[in-house]
Amino acid sequence: MDKRPRIVSLLPSATEIVCALGLEENLVGVTHECDFPPSVVGKPVLTASRISHAEMSSAEIDHAVRSQLDGHGSIYDLDERLLAELKPDLVVTQELCEVCAVSYQTVLQAARVIESDARVVSLEPNCIQDIFANIRTVGELAGAAAEAEALVRDLAVQLDALAVLLTEVETRPRTLVLEWLEPPFAPGHWVPEQVAFAGGDASFGDARGKSRPTTPEEIQAYAPEVVVLAPCGYYKEDVLRALESARLPRGWGELPAVREGRVWAVDATSYFSRPGPRVVEGAEILLKIIHPEIFGEPGEAQAVRVSPEAAVVEET
Repeated sequence: MDKRPRIVSLLPSATEIVCALGLEENLVGVTHECDFPPSVVGKPVLTASRISHAEMSSAEIDHAVRSQLDGHGSIYDLDERLLAELKPDLVVTQELCEVCAVSYQTVLQAARVIESDARVVSLEPNCIQDIFANIRTVGELAGAAAEAEALVRDLAVQLDALAVLLTEVETRPRTLVLEWLEPPFAPGHWVPEQVAFAGGDASFGDARGKSRPTTPEEIQAYAPEVVVLAPCGYYKEDVLRALESARLPRGWGELPAVREGRVWAVDATSYFSRPGPRVVEGAEILLKIIHPEIFGEPGEAQAVRVSPEAAVVEET
């Protein structure tokens, strides 16, 4: 008899962790954003978003999010009836970001209302080591501690391999990762670490801190040699579509990266936004973006070069 718990994941990253630990059969409920591995599509969905990435511009989404949160509302709905029907033993959620998932307080309240004995655990990663710790936590709570240790060990080996590759690198190009387009956001949490592991200068942004709005002046002063467009929650196709209407910061065309054709759109959702096992693959993708002369350019499935003509620039 399987003694492992019935798991509800209210985070796409947690869904990836659960499945990477071999616990997909124990996963009884997911979010509307959970799409990896593809086999989780079709599982009961407990959440819905009040904001559409497909129909709204980058600026419109930012305004809608701020309006909802400033009014102390939420941009997500949670299906409490379905949560009760699923009878989970373990619910995985987060407190890190109200924009990323249903709030922790909402989940706790729902668990009390349904009088469930489910354990609610909040994952709060701020860096790559925290992500590894989260993997171990989920493994321990789900009866897969050995599998979690093995997964963390494999991911650590991948990062160590990057460090070995970087012994060939003599320069660390100034690398700007934008976590939102309009307004532009500097990277935070684990993303600067990914840049550092990939052999780039990671001084732009706040490692372990929250992503934050930046300014045209700050970007111009940094003069990035490489730009990576990684808006939170976007696939690269979403980035290219958003560029059709988003107004990028003043002086964009004068940035070294733009002049030299070193602007890339990536799958932020897959490799940068979600604090799960694939953040290590994200660092590997950045390695090719930042140092193509040594490691070759990334494949089209990983990243797409953005032409200067694809962007609309804010007027001076």
